[in-house]
Amino acid sequence: MPLEPADETTDGPPNATMVEETQIARSKAIQQQTGKTFHVATRLLPKRIREATYVLYAFFRVADEVVDNADGTTPAEQRAELERIRAAALGERETDDPVLAAFAELREQYDIDTQDVETFMDAMESDIDTARYETYDELEAYMDGSASAVGRMMTAVMDPDEPEKALPHATALGEAFQLTNFLRDVREDIVERDRIYLPQTTLQRHGVDDDQLTSFEMNADFAAVMQAELNRAETLYNQGVAGIKYLPEDCQLAVLLAAVLYYDHHRLIRDLEYDVLSETPQLTTARKLALLARTRWQWVWNKDPEAVFRNITEGRGRGWMFTRGAELVDRLPVR
Repeated sequence: MPLEPADETTDGPPNATMVEETQIARSKAIQQQTGKTFHVATRLLPKRIREATYVLYAFFRVADEVVDNADGTTPAEQRAELERIRAAALGERETDDPVLAAFAELREQYDIDTQDVETFMDAMESDIDTARYETYDELEAYMDGSASAVGRMMTAVMDPDEPEKALPHATALGEAFQLTNFLRDVREDIVERDRIYLPQTTLQRHGVDDDQLTSFEMNADFAAVMQAELNRAETLYNQGVAGIKYLPEDCQLAVLLAAVLYYDHHRLIRDLEYDVLSETPQLTTARKLALLARTRWQWVWNKDPEAVFRNITEGRGRGWMFTRGAELVDRLPVR
């Protein structure tokens, strides 16, 4: 099924955002280039949220690139650049960077919590000199900034009726997405950044050390590490998906699809028998579109995010023929 653009209606005041079209276009291009999985889900958001999401994602990438692609810059130079980004994002200094300017406007417009911006930037700064995490609690504290704060900022943009109910689930889902990325990218993080985002306590419990990882030696012990952390992530997905019902109705499918897409990396990891030391598993475009079609189809008949998530991730309803009462449906619905 070809990917259809989301509904272009604003469902709110026209021109609700002051962000310029050129800023949105630049932000969208960054997401298309660096966040292909998330971009598929973003396309399902209503325009008023979709454009803000492009800006948010671009801001996150601009900050992340300072430490992920340092290109020979010193730690002091990286910290200075992150502080420049922080000040611009918080509106404390003017900037000619279109992404930072757009984010600063969105932060004010949607009343994004300043503490979430600070927590995110602190996590980016910690990447400069932290390459290992002793315990999961330490890793979780990092992920609160690198991912959970992102989920909370997204929730602020979506503006649910009961944010106090939505936010704990958004925190869990952000953490789940980040943990999936860490499990998928074990090899890449070692090769490109000399970082290991698996808790040292988990490694030690299963008899794995850093030398084994940096030598990319796969064995049953490392498979056990991956199984343990996949199970942890999957608990977080269940907690996160349980809160999708608290989001605005026209945002729920997009967030559900994002959860389905990220979770599908777990299938790939298991198909590789947990060997992410030899290669980094990646979803193909065809697989993403198949999951989009399947999730969208089930959502037509069942608006329970948890039920649809279970159906998709557990492989139920894989066929294209479904019944609703006595009516046989043999094609995807069209708008």
